[in-house]
Amino acid sequence: MQSILHRAETRGHANHGFLDTHHTFSFASYYDPNRMHFGALRVLNDDLVKGGGGFGTHPHNNMEIVSIPLLGDLQHRDSMGNGEVIRQGDIQVMSAGTGITHSEFNPNADRPVNFLQIWIIPNAANVKPRYEQQTFAREDRKNRLQTVVSPDRSGLWLHQDAWFSLGHFDAGFSGEYTLHAPHHGVYAFVISGDVEIGGETLHRRDGIGLWETDKVTFQASSETELLLIEVPMA
Repeated sequence: MQSILHRAETRGHANHGFLDTHHTFSFASYYDPNRMHFGALRVLNDDLVKGGGGFGTHPHNNMEIVSIPLLGDLQHRDSMGNGEVIRQGDIQVMSAGTGITHSEFNPNADRPVNFLQIWIIPNAANVKPRYEQQTFAREDRKNRLQTVVSPDRSGLWLHQDAWFSLGHFDAGFSGEYTLHAPHHGVYAFVISGDVEIGGETLHRRDGIGLWETDKVTFQASSETELLLIEVPMA
């Protein structure tokens, strides 16, 4: 098994006033040639947007974009005519494909929104843009992994062989994740808590990428929320 460890404090950081953001991988003004991507996982941003703040209309193309609110609400509008609010428990997927424009704002003036913005490199270029979101019951990830994105199109899906799983574990809980293909890897991101994965003890906002293995085991040493992203490595 191969691994790469990214401690929370080593992430890129920028504070734009309305936005306080941390980048696991190179993004915008943060550039590290050793942290360009993990397989098809290109971007993992941890964004905190002040009340009333947000991103004005801007373009994307040929990227699969997943947004996961951790706290607060996020207002989305796009050139496909979608105008939705995503909240904690919701997952949003957008295929930029041939090109879209969209904006994201915090609709609440009195509290921030914290969300993960994740970009996946697609397995097909210039697809028709699409938008989808779904609410997932948080109790369904208690002491187990809840699949929220998968390529079988039974729920949220991407133009990539990628799986996203969320779990909320009690202290002392141990579990296992089996990868779907030998050329895949899994990136584990600790939303909160403390967990042992791949021989490392990870804390809040730490991440570890693991590959050349068929399964990954983990054990929570405190109450822990965990995101697993499985992607092709080549």
